[in-house]
Amino acid sequence: MTPETDAAAEAEHVLLAIRGRAAHLTLNRPRALNALTHAMVRRIGEALSAWEHDPAVETVVLTGAGERGLCAGGDIRAIHEDARSGGTASADFWRDEYRLNARIARWSKPYVAVMDGIVMGGGVGISAHGNVRIVTERSRVAMPETGIGFVPDVGGTYLLSRAPGELGTHLALTGAPVGAADALLCGLADHYIPSSQLPALLDELTTSPVREALPHHTRRPPPPGELAAHREWIDHCYAADTVEEIVDRLLTTGIQEAKETAETILTKSPTSLKVTLKALRRARELATLEEVLTQEYRISCAALTSPDLIEGIRAQVIDKDREPRWSPGSLAEVGDTDVARFFGTANEHEPLFTPGS
Repeated sequence: MTPETDAAAEAEHVLLAIRGRAAHLTLNRPRALNALTHAMVRRIGEALSAWEHDPAVETVVLTGAGERGLCAGGDIRAIHEDARSGGTASADFWRDEYRLNARIARWSKPYVAVMDGIVMGGGVGISAHGNVRIVTERSRVAMPETGIGFVPDVGGTYLLSRAPGELGTHLALTGAPVGAADALLCGLADHYIPSSQLPALLDELTTSPVREALPHHTRRPPPPGELAAHREWIDHCYAADTVEEIVDRLLTTGIQEAKETAETILTKSPTSLKVTLKALRRARELATLEEVLTQEYRISCAALTSPDLIEGIRAQVIDKDREPRWSPGSLAEVGDTDVARFFGTANEHEPLFTPGS
């Protein structure tokens, strides 16, 4: 392919359209579950720049092509290749992606994220920071990074650290997906609309403001969730200071669901678990999304040199044997210095955010 055809193909991965009063961003890699590439992040940013001061655009709507979901996250095969080669492409991608996440959170116009189907990792970053977040009966929202030797990013630790009680800690360590009711409970979404109503909503947004259109299509309540019934043991167990103590509490509650949760956690990268817990606790004390994203950027860059990221992606995505060999292999072997290195300084010469950015 020539550079021109490459550029044309990449442009097709995010479809742009203006329909009446609404501008539409459609992620268009359905065979890859709309996984984000660097080119897609840049194209979304360019579109937002064009529409921000366009008086004809009142609303921005984000959707995903295909029947499976909005977005499964970043292109982790590309991250795997970059980490193996010692490259900088992933760090460059994250820098632009995290800046986009912050920009979406500050967006002055209604930004309607249709979180239908699978919404994971980077998909959460471009949707759950929006000011109008819609889930359906098909929504499955997750930050599954600990299962690939990584740590929740794209502002995920900001969102999860602000969920009620310890629900966010539970979701971050286990990587468990949640449906509509639990996404609403955890503050990851705002409105429940049955998937059958989405075409009518999108059609109405061509002629009506969001505040007028939404009430015609929202439904209450969504299908029942699971987390509310488990709040007591979740809040107690995850309030512990260390991952080891969290696991011990889960195993000794006498509650079957808690025991199964502990077993799930113990399949994840021990290093990622400890870094994730520290990142969440620190995120609670940071005042702004930008501060948390800066912390996440340091962690993500450090993860590129961690054996667990390469191994986790290999096991889950490349070879698909689902049997990662973590290094270190147990929580007890992960020391404080192993965790501390993820919170060092990354790329000081180019801060993630500058005044006025």
